[in-house]
Amino acid sequence: MPRAPLLRVPYTGPLPAPRIIPASAATTSGAVAALVEFLSPSLLSATTRSPQSKFSAQLDRARSVNGNGDSEKTLLLTGAGISVASGLADYRGANGTYTLNKTYRPIYFQEFCDSHEARKRYWARSFLGWTNLDKARPNRAHEACGELGRMGVVGGVITQNVDSFHSTAHPHLPTTELHGYLRSLVCLTCRSEYPRRSFQTQLSLLNPSWAAFLAEMLASGALDTENPVERRKKGLKANPDGDVDVPDAPYTSFRYPACPVCLEKPPKRADGATVRVQVDKDGALDPRSEGGVLKPAVIMFGESIPAATKVAAEEAVDAAGRILVIGSSLATYSAWRLVKKAKDMHMPIGVLNMGGVRGEDIFFGDVEDMNTGREAARLSENAEKMLPQVVRILQEMHRKMIPLV
Repeated sequence: MPRAPLLRVPYTGPLPAPRIIPASAATTSGAVAALVEFLSPSLLSATTRSPQSKFSAQLDRARSVNGNGDSEKTLLLTGAGISVASGLADYRGANGTYTLNKTYRPIYFQEFCDSHEARKRYWARSFLGWTNLDKARPNRAHEACGELGRMGVVGGVITQNVDSFHSTAHPHLPTTELHGYLRSLVCLTCRSEYPRRSFQTQLSLLNPSWAAFLAEMLASGALDTENPVERRKKGLKANPDGDVDVPDAPYTSFRYPACPVCLEKPPKRADGATVRVQVDKDGALDPRSEGGVLKPAVIMFGESIPAATKVAAEEAVDAAGRILVIGSSLATYSAWRLVKKAKDMHMPIGVLNMGGVRGEDIFFGDVEDMNTGREAARLSENAEKMLPQVVRILQEMHRKMIPLV
């Protein structure tokens, strides 16, 4: 019997509406101006680091001594809201899964590890949702993040998203994927990674009736959108991260393959005994197998974030001069604690998110009325529409800044 989940999904209800900071940012134009003001110190720092600047060498030497070369750059922390414009579902937005589907519960890590039936259900739903997720592409907000990196305004990104859009849109800009990524699987036994696209092909071969069903849905346009409202009209429930629920579907009939590395070279236990990895005649994992279970390379609920990832995220905060949250309610503690760390370091904090944010009074409760955005910005606007405007203004400002020589 699978263990009952012990964890509660945090903040599935609506969060309090934000207090817009500064007050002038209640309009789109005001919000753009406030975010430009927030990012301006990073732009100025990038300009003074220009090779043409007579202060550049002095600044570089000072930063080297202090051990903090990116101390004036902005760190971005992004969530599901930045990918909505790419056609992906989010969690807590107006059309988010937790908003429209009150009974939705993601699979828990221990449940996935313990239950063959739970894995069949997970992979069947993922099989149906993967095609559109794989076709989705970064939007203008991701591209704007890349431009801010090229300008030297942004020094890095921490993302809660598992869609790999940041690494695709701006491979030059360091990105820490806090909650992993869907582009690969990882074996729970040998820890080898395996491409998700190859896995999809294997799932099709092992489940011809499901593959035919998927082809019918794709042909009918039933999967053309991940908008939960539109999916419901077509008898489907869309959830984040490529999860498609078909009511009354025969999930128990679904089959999935074993780790190819474990099959080729069965791993050893600590005592030297061989781990038996068993498959049926078609290559589907046998429920009696002692290992070789493939899991998406994401951090599931109840699973710990790897220590190296935690360290990378904390070091990114330490190296930054300010932090800007984009498209996240910070409902998960793993992300919230990073912003709290920045606050404890007296770092300027900006939030661009439509809707409330967990505990935002802690971040903005002490903001002075005279602030125009430089020390704090709390904005509730569409990131895909707003960020390109901000980039254009900063680029023009950059061109007008003539370094002293």
